[in-house]
Amino acid sequence: MTVITCAPNFPEGQVYPGYKNRWYQGEIVDGIRVVRVKTYIAANRGRVRRMVDYFSYLPAAFLAGVREKTNIVAATSPQMFAALAGSMVATVLRRPFLLEVSDLWPESILAVGAMQKPNAIVRGLNALAKFLYMRADRIVVLTESFRRKLAGIGIPESKIDVVLNGVDLDQYSPRMRDEDLAKSHGISPGDFVVGYIGTLGMAHGLDNVLDAAAKLLGTRVRFLLVGPGAHRERLVARAQERGLKNVTFVAPQPKSMMPYYWSLCNVALVHLKDTMLFETVIPSKIFEAMGMGLPIVLCAPKGEASRIVLGEGVGWHVQAGDANALASLLELLSGHEGIVAQIASRSRTAASHHSRETQARLYVESLEKAQQPARGAEEVPAELQER
Repeated sequence: MTVITCAPNFPEGQVYPGYKNRWYQGEIVDGIRVVRVKTYIAANRGRVRRMVDYFSYLPAAFLAGVREKTNIVAATSPQMFAALAGSMVATVLRRPFLLEVSDLWPESILAVGAMQKPNAIVRGLNALAKFLYMRADRIVVLTESFRRKLAGIGIPESKIDVVLNGVDLDQYSPRMRDEDLAKSHGISPGDFVVGYIGTLGMAHGLDNVLDAAAKLLGTRVRFLLVGPGAHRERLVARAQERGLKNVTFVAPQPKSMMPYYWSLCNVALVHLKDTMLFETVIPSKIFEAMGMGLPIVLCAPKGEASRIVLGEGVGWHVQAGDANALASLLELLSGHEGIVAQIASRSRTAASHHSRETQARLYVESLEKAQQPARGAEEVPAELQER
């Protein structure tokens, strides 16, 4: 297996130590061959430079891809230029093409406000997405809503598979609070810690969390926000301006540190902006929280994510953007830790339904389907062949 990507630089647009932005470089990571290509690198903020960053990957990945000996090509979206590179490689090499759709583009661009209204760029991306959906031999989507969306624009449902996100249960499992880490961030034993661990970006509507925190000043509820994102600096500044001493921001951490930060939390907060598109998504941090045995407070539009959280009994749902309801629920939970503990136990049990092993097995099945001839394209019997 070979993975074609760029030099690691997300989210600040700075190449990680030990790497260089070269035209072609290879390494072995966990037994997988990784080829890194040169791209224009920009921080995960702004619009024009990020688009140039995205587009620059297309030619570099295509040229690297056609050098590979492969039986099948799989590419992911977003962003669409990565998916287009995979499609082009598959076409040139005459190999099956599997498209993974982990987010809907360009719908999500409009949903987070990166662009205010449809324009020529959005229309072009929409046409590109439709082309890639039709071109793919197999499509893997993350939610049933995504499957319905694609079927609604004419993509055959028979070639779409749903593979939900999952969690590595070896890495994410219940553990005692790391007291040294807690102390380093000013967290005391009596604090009821609400953890948001992930991207602090345009899609997440985290100003609402600050509004809830303002209502909880003077209580034992403490907010811990860990991660990078386009809105991080603004959120930090706003929290300081409002004197929110019950909110702690932690700089981006390596993946290996995530379980330690989850261990500081009494509940996991999953938060999304109040927009209709986010009824269709399932944030991956839901499954990490389950693996850690944490109850989940989901503040998001009711939809795919709330069906999992409520259906499996692993937490509570608050309507997106409702700071009053969020604050009231968290204050209530901070006084009923017996109930919190019951839901925590249920959360860990539910995690076994969403393991990475299950996810990998389903993905492999999709790859195998992509290599099968399309219906109607079977070999023609000899007696019916043209002579």
